Amino acid sequence: MNSNSAWVIFALGSAFFAALTAIFGKLGVTGMNSNLATFIRTLVIVVVIAGIISMRGEWEKPSGVPMRGWVFLTLSGIATGLSWLCYYRALQLGPVAKVAPVDKLSVALAIVLGVVFLGETLTWPIAVGGLLILAGSIVIIAF
Repeated sequence: MNSNSAWVIFALGSAFFAALTAIFGKLGVTGMNSNLATFIRTLVIVVVIAGIISMRGEWEKPSGVPMRGWVFLTLSGIATGLSWLCYYRALQLGPVAKVAPVDKLSVALAIVLGVVFLGETLTWPIAVGGLLILAGSIVIIAF
């Protein structure tokens, strides 16, 4: 696999670990406050990522990060936090077999936002894939 297609490996890894996230999250959030569960998960993520950055020697001075990076990473962090809070509450209230796939509606939304705000090209395969995700979410929600 060449470096242009290496993203596929990481995307599949993301999907695999997201699936584990749903299963472990559903088991972990049972019988506790979903917001507290999200906080505990966040602490674990901070420790794991700090360990990876430390092992790889990738720490940098915060002043070296451009202001644009700080702004958009902060907005991304806020969006992530809100997404996680909603996700864990949904897992607490509904079955993982419905919550996790509907959560992936974010893929279709990201396609639209990428086209509208980033000027990305909407190809037929991407449009059809996004529509299938939308259709799947509608079926899961409706039935």
